[in-house]
Order: sequence, then structure tokens, then C-alpha cells
Amino acid sequence: MSDIVTKERHGDVLVIRVDNPPVNALGHGVREGVVNALADVGDAMAVVLHCDGRTFFAGADITEFGQLPKDPSLLDMIEALEHCPLAVTAAMHGTSLGGGLETALGCDYRLIDRKGRIGYPEIELGIFPGAGGTQRSPRLCGIPETLRMTLDGKPIGAARAVEIGLCDAISDGDILENAIAFAREHTQKRRVRDLPVPAYDKSDLDAVLAVARKSRRGQKAVENATQAVLAAAELDFDAALGKERTLFMELLNGPQARAMRHLFFAERLSAKVDGLDAQPKPIGLVGIVGAGTMGGGIAMAFANAGFAVRLHDVNADALKAGLERIRSLYLASAAKGRMSEAEALDRFDRIQPADDWYGLAACDLIIEAVFERMDVKQSVFTELDAIARPDAILATNTSYLDIDALAAATKDPSRVLGLHFFSPANVMRLLEIVRAAKTSDATLATALDAARRIRKVPVVSGVCHGFIGNRMLKGYGREAGLCMMEGAAPQDVDKALYGFGMPMGPLAMADLAGLDIGYDNRRSMTAGEDYEPLASVLQDRLVEMGRKGQKTGAGIYRYAESDRRPQPDPEVDAIIDALAHEHGITRREVPAEEIVERCLLALINEGAHILAEGIAQRASDIDVVYANGYGFPRYRGGPMFYADELGLDHVLERIRLYRDTHGEKWWTPAPLIAQLASNGGTFRDWKKG
Repeated sequence: MSDIVTKERHGDVLVIRVDNPPVNALGHGVREGVVNALADVGDAMAVVLHCDGRTFFAGADITEFGQLPKDPSLLDMIEALEHCPLAVTAAMHGTSLGGGLETALGCDYRLIDRKGRIGYPEIELGIFPGAGGTQRSPRLCGIPETLRMTLDGKPIGAARAVEIGLCDAISDGDILENAIAFAREHTQKRRVRDLPVPAYDKSDLDAVLAVARKSRRGQKAVENATQAVLAAAELDFDAALGKERTLFMELLNGPQARAMRHLFFAERLSAKVDGLDAQPKPIGLVGIVGAGTMGGGIAMAFANAGFAVRLHDVNADALKAGLERIRSLYLASAAKGRMSEAEALDRFDRIQPADDWYGLAACDLIIEAVFERMDVKQSVFTELDAIARPDAILATNTSYLDIDALAAATKDPSRVLGLHFFSPANVMRLLEIVRAAKTSDATLATALDAARRIRKVPVVSGVCHGFIGNRMLKGYGREAGLCMMEGAAPQDVDKALYGFGMPMGPLAMADLAGLDIGYDNRRSMTAGEDYEPLASVLQDRLVEMGRKGQKTGAGIYRYAESDRRPQPDPEVDAIIDALAHEHGITRREVPAEEIVERCLLALINEGAHILAEGIAQRASDIDVVYANGYGFPRYRGGPMFYADELGLDHVLERIRLYRDTHGEKWWTPAPLIAQLASNGGTFRDWKKG
């Protein structure tokens, strides 16, 4: 035996105990220990497989990702459980996920703690359960339910697990004591692999697939997982298990799984800041200034995490309307079954109005979310500086503005930083934390801790116009606009990028956000230096015509009443032709491949500048921003990972091609790309300094 896996007798029941903190991951030591323990069960009547600590096996050992597997494999361990001469009961508590659930299915019986949860999250890594999960689950809960769990990736609770048949009973109290008692009453061997797969209604299967193909569009794991699950009903167990393995390995060694593993680790790394060792300040009461859509969403994000919130707006009617909107959103969530009505109202009650500035005086953290104008935000910071406690943190939700200038409006700029939430703030996972020149380490550490507590994925950025995400987005939108002016129809631009995997094309997105927002931003910028006027000349003309996007029923596209689907508009096509003629452009056919390449290379080139300037700490942080805030397809890993996959020598070659075709203004290769391409380097391995 080993320190990780031990055996002990409880009367006539043999208990195999696993202790591999923190989450009992199924590493080599666990697998080897369990197989060895099962080799000699003595004269016991039954076996219980139990994990110490807070959870049953929570999944694979992530430190083994990308490495050659060591025998015994997880498949070997599960086979040993099945071939044990005694009935084995899995004592499941905490979260039994992925390989943990597959291990439990290799046992004869499954007892789950009332608070336990089970699931198959592998789809989030571009794979699916590859140790028999797609073959054993259908024998207990059927084909459609197995496929739903596999493609959805979300865990289910104990009651649901028993209801669908994946678990046999619920345990209240001590899981080990109850499992031992359960095992004494269930000594008959009952291998899941020997059970038949129940018949199913194809319409149920089609409904599951329709949801998955929409929500996971472009992800190869959907089709591979479907084939594996269906094999359970089409082939004998061993043949189906072999097919599962083939389909699994095809994904595991493929580019999509590689990209999604990259993001898995990148999201865990993004909260770590080199050289930061300050302790976070305690945060209990949070103040929000601005009761609009963004302010309300931020208030909900904190209330959802249990914080007490004070919401203030200088306009009393806006404050009242904002609170009513928040209440209606909570009640709508309750009506959809996402929480009980009591929980919804409890969360709403955590958000209390602050009728004046002094209502925020006791707050530990105050976040302004007012109109995106420097003078407006500076006036807010002046007010906050006067009433806030000296140790309170002051944050701005600005998307673009200079936070150093905002901090200068306070007596102590060390307590000021940016907290750039993405709309809707109570839903979107990304939080750009902008570290200003004088932001203290304690302030930054507190912001990172707050992000963790409200379950956001934080990325730390330096100060520049637009920070990481919006600064890069400018080049992406520029090339989309230029491709349109050069000859591509708006719908062709959007179709090309949608086909790449983006959730929406950039022109439809501009309509959704409102064309007037970009129009107003450009009024304070210098054409030809800060932006390419030709890329936005159409949008400017449309705004001046009153076509501001979806909210006015027309923008780049036209929208029918109560219908958000963009419809091509011949009037806009005519305007584009006229503007092209006016600017001396001979329009041509622009291939979809060129549209995608130009937009993505613009992202990558600006990302390289951001890295070299130290605005982002690492390339993977940029990928986290784009995957979580801008809809970059997770199965492509983010723009910087995508560039590494293309090869930086290829990226450099293509940027130089567009420089030669379109000029140096926007197509001068970032020096970092040239440097890395010359020595075979990658963004992944580069570190500033």
C-alpha cells in the first residue's frame, strides 16, 4: 500500500481509502494504489471506495495534462473495480466530476451525499469522458440524458443523479458510515457494463443535439461525443469502448483540445501578478455610483456573492428605475427556475439605495459606472474623495479613459484603479483590473480578491486607451470596415467572421452596441492618427441620417419591429458604393479568407504591441480577455495562442504582405513579432524584461 491509498476493515466490509489532497485527483499514485488494493480483498463481504477530505475524485490530475500516461491508466483502474470479486460501493461526496464519475460507474453501486454533485465537464476542455463514461452512463440513465450531461458540461445535484439512475441512493450524515451500512445490504455483484441500454425517443436526442450544436458551434467534440454515446446502443460493450477511445484520442491530440487546455491554465494564471505579495483589505460593503444597466449589473454581481451593496444615482428617478429593473431581473430568474423566489428577493434586498453621496461613506469599495466622459467621471471622483473613508478603494468602470487622470482628482491616488466589467456585468465572466501608475499593491490585491469572490476571471492591465480588449478591438473593427468599403457586402464580412467562430460579426455587433457610441468617441480623436476614417465613414454617415443601429430600427442593417435579426439593406449598399466612389476606391470581390485574416492579424499585431509595452503581463492574459469578454472561440484559444499555432514566421510574412498592399500606417509589423519570428520563439514563452 501507499500513503495515498490505504485499506482498513470495518467488520465484514473492506474500505479502500484515498487521501490525495486537495481534490483527490486521479493521478498515477491514486490509480496504482487502488489497483493494488483491489488485488487482495481477503475474506470481506463487500468493498467501499472512499475518499478523505472534502470530495470524492474531482477529476483527472491536471499536472498530467499533455504528458504520456503512466500505467495503470484510468481505464485499467476502472476495469479492476469491475473485476473485483466483491460488490464495490462508491461513497460519493463533494464533486464527482469527469474521471471521478467514470470511476464511480466502474463500481457496482453508488451512494451520494445529499450535497454531492456529479457531472462530465470535459467538453470545456475540447474532449469528452474517455474512460467508459459514454458507455456506462447510457446503461443507467439512457442515451439522451447521457448526451445532455456530456455536451452541457454542467454538474447535477444528488436528487437528480438518483432520479435519472446514475446513483442508487442519497446519504444524510456521515458518508463513510452510511456507505458501509449500504454495502452490507448490497453484496450482489452488479456491473454496469452488463446492463442493457434502454430504448430512447429520437426526438429527445435531436432536442439535446440542437441545443449543443448552437451553444458549442464549431466544436468538434460535440460530434465525436455524440458518435461515442450512440455507439453504446449500436455495438457490444467492448467494441463501443474501443470506439469511444478512438474518438477521444482524436480530440485529445487535436488543435481544439490543445487550445481549450491552454485557456484552462491561462484563466488560473491570470489572477497571479508577478511581484505582488500584499494582503487584500477586507471588503464587506460595496458602493455603486450609477443605476443604469452597467451599474445595476455590477450591483447584482456583488449581491449574488453575498455582499451588501449601496446603489447611488444623482437622479432620484433613475435610482428608482434602476432598482425596479434589478428586482424584475431577479424575479425573471426565479420564474425560469434558476433560483427560488425567496432567494431572488433575498439577493435584491442586499442592494439598498443611497439617496445621497453620504450614503456611500461607510463603503469599503466604491465603483463608479456613470457616463463615459472624463469630466463627468472626474466630478464623481471629487465627490467620492470627499466622503469616502480614507482606506476605502475607489474604482472606475471606464472602458477607455485615462485612469491616471481620474486618480489625480483624488488626494490619495494609491487607492484608485479601474474595474472594467463587461455587460451584462452580472453574467459576463471577465473583469479587466486596470492598475494605474500610483495604485498600491494592497489596492490591487484587494481588487483581485474581490474578483475571486464574485466569481469573475480577472486580468490585470496597465493604463492605455481602451486597456487590453478595446484597444485591440479597434484594429479588428478597422479591417472589417475597410473590407466592406473595398468591396465586401456587410453581411459577407459578418458571415466570414461568424464562420471563424465569433458569436456575431463586427458590423452586426456595431449595430447592437449603437453606431452613435463609436461616432461620439471619434469626435474626440484625431482622424488618420487615432483611427482610420475610411473604415468608419459609412457608420458616421448613417448616424447623421438617424440610423444608429438596432435601437432605431436601422443602422448598417435594417431591423423589423420586435426582430433583432439583421436584414441587408439595399439603401446601405448604395451608400457604400457612393462613398467608395467619393473616396476613389475601385471595389472588388474580397474573399472570406482575406476578411478573416486581416481582422485577426490586426488583433494579433496590436496584441504584440500591448505585450511589449507591458500593458499585459503575459500573452495568455490577452487570450483570457478575448475568450471571456469578446467571444473569441474558445476552441481557437485566443488571438495570441492562435498566432502561435499559425507560426509567427507565417504571421510576420502575412503582415508584411498587407503592408506592401495597404501601406505602413496600420500594417507595420510589431517589433516583438519580428523578434520572435527570427529566433523561432512564441508568444507563449515570451516574458518581458
